[in-house]
Amino acid sequence: MDVGGTIFYALELIGVFAFAVTGSITAIKRDLDVFGVTIMGITTALGGGVIRDILIGSLPPSMFYSYEYVLLAALTSLGIFTVAYVAKEKFSLNLELINFINNIFDAIGLGVFSVLGVSIAMGAGHSDNAFLCIFLGTLTGVGGGVLRDIMSMSTPLIFRKHIYALASILGSCTYYVMIHYGAKNMYSIIAAMLVTFVIRMLATHFKWSLPKVHIEADIHKAEKKKE
Repeated sequence: MDVGGTIFYALELIGVFAFAVTGSITAIKRDLDVFGVTIMGITTALGGGVIRDILIGSLPPSMFYSYEYVLLAALTSLGIFTVAYVAKEKFSLNLELINFINNIFDAIGLGVFSVLGVSIAMGAGHSDNAFLCIFLGTLTGVGGGVLRDIMSMSTPLIFRKHIYALASILGSCTYYVMIHYGAKNMYSIIAAMLVTFVIRMLATHFKWSLPKVHIEADIHKAEKKKE
């Protein structure tokens, strides 16, 4: 494996671990059992990559022959579940801290997989199609989280809370543009991950969100005025 391959392999492991943490924590908060927590962790970690591989015709998706990713996601999820199960009271009392840690891992995973998605799309021969590369980068970043939210019967996070998909889009754009104009791969990776991570964390801290209509609130105000 060359240096570039080693870097991306390490990034994939980091991303799988980070998203498995966020998926399993979400599952625990949804009161799922150990099997549900494990499946949710694996889905969050690998779901976006599976959808990406299907779209570019890379079949079967890499998770079905790169077993180490599934194993890492499963072991990470089981580890999180074990800690939460053994220290149930501490877990419940420290939800604010756990949410903060969850957001950090989520931002790391988002940055890693956004970069990987663009890189894989470019490596598959689509480097001249900026829209497709950035779309696949974003899909790889947010796809697992969307599947996680759907499986836990909640509106996907990217549609309702903070700036999430936008951070992935900007990170994907950063990586694509830098590579397209000849920047070194390592610098492009670092810059794109930083853009995604910083925007995601700032959005969480300052509670940035895209505009909403809030129809129910407006209806309630209109009814009060009529009274």
